[in-house]
Amino acid sequence: MSLRGRCPKQSPQGSLCLVFYNYGMDEQSEQTLARLIRETRVAALSTLHEGGPNLAMVAYSFAEDFSAFYIHVSRLGKHTTDMENDPRVSLLITETDDRRADPQTLARVSLRGMAEILPRNDPGYAQVKQNYIERFPEAEGLFSLGDFNLQRITPKGGRYVAGFGRAFNLVPETLSKAANT
Repeated sequence: MSLRGRCPKQSPQGSLCLVFYNYGMDEQSEQTLARLIRETRVAALSTLHEGGPNLAMVAYSFAEDFSAFYIHVSRLGKHTTDMENDPRVSLLITETDDRRADPQTLARVSLRGMAEILPRNDPGYAQVKQNYIERFPEAEGLFSLGDFNLQRITPKGGRYVAGFGRAFNLVPETLSKAANT
């Protein structure tokens, strides 16, 4: 554990400074994060639409090391136009509600990242497509439609809540480490 503070050097005496703790993620939380990403198939995708938030449900697949997440979306969708206009997005992946007394204890991860079309001539396209179809066999026919594209979302950071009182800031290296558990 490390303790860090954020106060300007010339802060007036008696002013409030933010202090936060930086705890490393324990192995159990890493395993829960990896299981959440691997076993959940849908996420909420947040885009910016005309300056305001827009949410859509999307099916997703992922790179083995969690360095990228992939969605297969139609150009006709508002969220696709939003990503073309501003590639900043968030994905929210949550544990399925099991009707427990306190739903705030459900595990969830919110990832901030950048979206871009994965070109069909990209060297990795065929493998990403195959992985996506293995995860969502019913989507195979959509790959023949010209208005559907794979979008690659590259995470830049995020927040993982493993349950009450167990929250962690994420960076790409944290995701990669969790993917190896």
